[in-house]
Amino acid sequence: MPAMTLDMPIPTGEQLKAARIAAGLNQAQAAELLGFAVQTGSRGGLQSRTWQALESPTDDRNMQGPVFAMFLLLTGQHPTLVLQPKTLAEPSSGADSTDL
Repeated sequence: MPAMTLDMPIPTGEQLKAARIAAGLNQAQAAELLGFAVQTGSRGGLQSRTWQALESPTDDRNMQGPVFAMFLLLTGQHPTLVLQPKTLAEPSSGADSTDL
């Protein structure tokens, strides 16, 4: 089977923020979804300094394209792909590995 080629551009901070807002998530929720560090902020709420930096127009850090693609998939926003559960094949009536 040939390899699938995906276009996974690096998002700007504005694009990342727009995708997060469209998903109805705050920064801490978005960070937790992708496994980024979250800590208690000075006002008691959860925050992610990493996510804040990725959205900041003045920070040089950017989210990697494949990570952004996963965020879009997980939040149902990917322009061409969707996640769906695998359908399990019915067990065959023939011998299986336990019969060996």
